[in-house]
Amino acid sequence: MIADPGTVASGPEEMTPRRFVVRRAVRETADTSTLSLEPVDGRPLRFAPGQFTMLGRAGYGEVPISISGDPGAPHRLVHTVRAVGDASAALAGARRGDELLARGPYGNRWGVADGEGGDLLVVAGGIGLAPLRPAVLEVLAHRDRYRRVFIVYGGRTPDQLLYVRQLERWRVRSDVDLAVTVDAATPDWQGHVGVVPTALPDADLDPARTLALLCGPEIMMRLTAEALCDRGIPASRVRLSMERNMECGIGLCGHCQLRELFVCLDGPVFDYDRIRGLMTVRGL
Repeated sequence: MIADPGTVASGPEEMTPRRFVVRRAVRETADTSTLSLEPVDGRPLRFAPGQFTMLGRAGYGEVPISISGDPGAPHRLVHTVRAVGDASAALAGARRGDELLARGPYGNRWGVADGEGGDLLVVAGGIGLAPLRPAVLEVLAHRDRYRRVFIVYGGRTPDQLLYVRQLERWRVRSDVDLAVTVDAATPDWQGHVGVVPTALPDADLDPARTLALLCGPEIMMRLTAEALCDRGIPASRVRLSMERNMECGIGLCGHCQLRELFVCLDGPVFDYDRIRGLMTVRGL
């Protein structure tokens, strides 16, 4: 089980939407934007890596979105949003000065402190880097507490990669091993080509002291998790975010139910040994 998972916020303050103003909007890809929000009331929104908010825009409803900002900067709420429906499209299209509504944070956390003293492996696919970004930022803020840090990130094509400038900053760090891969290369792509599991580090990981954090398409997470377990990493030290399945965020709609589990209430982060048998069952 994840250490110190936290609980879903349920008090009046957490259930009441707060007003936020967009201070910066960065277009990451054709359908994805990163929004930096400032609370109108000036109160910070403190969160742990892995948690999410219910983010909305007046007239469009709200959707659960993982927080993708720096846990050490709670006065700025950062979300990376991909347009997949009316509500998320309205958010992804927000501009500087627009007002949004957010409530939370909800959900549990990655628990990166469980990896202190050992190796940390972060594996992301597509927009899955957004929920993992706070975990990476927290680890790098306390880099001396970890042995080796590996980041593996994959996208369908180079123009689908997020945080390109930040990836370059991570790439030049001597204390981070970054691998970026794409499924299909363009003529100017000089990096690795292949699905994410093919880019896993060749370096010998200490299985008992490795903590792996995964987020992306479910097939990617499942194949990667199995590959890591084959290397001897316990399934209890492989963690996955299932936040893509959420809808209401508070366990009412049942959209995210996995047998006895509700992703928004029991997750969105799960140890692989807890959900290993549920990821291949149709209808859950």
